[in-house]
Amino acid sequence: MHYATQLSLRFPPVEGLTVRGAFDGGALSSDFGPLLLRGIDRQIGLTERLANAFRDLRHPSYIDHPIRALFAQRTYQVACAYEDGNDANALRTDPLFKLGLERKPLDEATDLASAPTFSRLENAATPQDIYRMAQAFVDQFIASYAQPPAVMVLDMDHSEDAAHGQQEQLFYNHHYGSYCYLPLFIFEGLSGKLITAALRPGKRPTGAQNAAILKRVLRRLRAAWPKTHLILRGDGHFDNPELMQLALDTPNTDFIFGLAGNAVLSPLARPLLAQTRQLHATHCQLAQRNHQAEPSATRTYHDLDYRAKTWPKAFRVVLKAEVMALGDNPRFVVTTLDLPSPESLCRDLYCARGQDENWIKMIKNDLASDRTSDHRFLANHLRLFLSCAAYVLHHGLRTEVLVHTELAQAQPATVILKLFKIAVRVVQYKDRIKLHLPSSCPVKHLLHRVTEILFQAREPVWNTS
Repeated sequence: MHYATQLSLRFPPVEGLTVRGAFDGGALSSDFGPLLLRGIDRQIGLTERLANAFRDLRHPSYIDHPIRALFAQRTYQVACAYEDGNDANALRTDPLFKLGLERKPLDEATDLASAPTFSRLENAATPQDIYRMAQAFVDQFIASYAQPPAVMVLDMDHSEDAAHGQQEQLFYNHHYGSYCYLPLFIFEGLSGKLITAALRPGKRPTGAQNAAILKRVLRRLRAAWPKTHLILRGDGHFDNPELMQLALDTPNTDFIFGLAGNAVLSPLARPLLAQTRQLHATHCQLAQRNHQAEPSATRTYHDLDYRAKTWPKAFRVVLKAEVMALGDNPRFVVTTLDLPSPESLCRDLYCARGQDENWIKMIKNDLASDRTSDHRFLANHLRLFLSCAAYVLHHGLRTEVLVHTELAQAQPATVILKLFKIAVRVVQYKDRIKLHLPSSCPVKHLLHRVTEILFQAREPVWNTS
């Protein structure tokens, strides 16, 4: 008998009755999530697409687990909050994870891969594999649209990935005060869909490095959607001449970037800030006179006449002159867009990029994209992609299946807690498999809705051609 089945749990007595526990329940699982993830994955073909991008150099005689099965197992584990590769040692016999990989749940011969297998997989990644997988994410994004969109916003942002070992290409970043990687995430700003990501060294990237990554993305998007209006959006890290020139060279493409203040811009903003300061004082006086709360801030918006010497041409620069109780807070934006008013450009178009931070938090906090503890840089890049794949599955589940439900806007952590972490007893017969869920399950009606949708759409609709 396995050691784990001999462990005994003791609890205080209840109404004179002793309470004991043991790990002898048999085919039980605490995760219903793999079956839901399998339904989404079968529809969009994500893990199949990623597996096709990864060259398998193993000798066929020694292969027990195909590449696609490895990507699916590891992605499902991350999507169910098992971010450690070592978790596979216990989950490889879990009946629900085996069902999620379309294997018989109670046969020992169908056990899944263990942690050493995933360690070898991560360390087998080559630069060509990572490049093809990055392209596969872009192709997956393109395939998620039935028709070419009229407008698309490409939100770009870097995020600190602090590390605490001797990982390759780890650098100290003074802005974050840590040794870290600085991965780049690119989302579609209107839908929250992940386009692709790239693990980067901890140093702040140059404009040429940003442009090199984005140029490949734009080339692939333009090949699929030649008429779609693309808008590049990012904070002050992306106001680089190289990215500006890339937007000019790409047909039907605009940009809107944050712009850092400098010795020329700041003096231009001072008289406008002074006007806003007077307006804020007037608002505060009116509020006091009417016994109302004073406004927390006053903002005015203005076009400025400014051009940096490094820019390829003159662009529109907009100032948000903001005055708060703590002082002045000027913000600048540079763009090729000329139709929106200064206020609409800053408030509605540029500030909307803040949602990008929430999507990064989902990948980073809920799906552990910062678990980059491998020594090799490429192995850590593959780990980042596994978390990105988990995000794509969660996004598809939330927007396509959970739409119009209480979880339509839920973060991955909430979906995991409410829908994935459900106890299931598995019984396997000769001709069927029966899953026994708790009679008091609080989300039984939601689960019925979700599984019916996935069952009726069970035929895959994707292709990799």
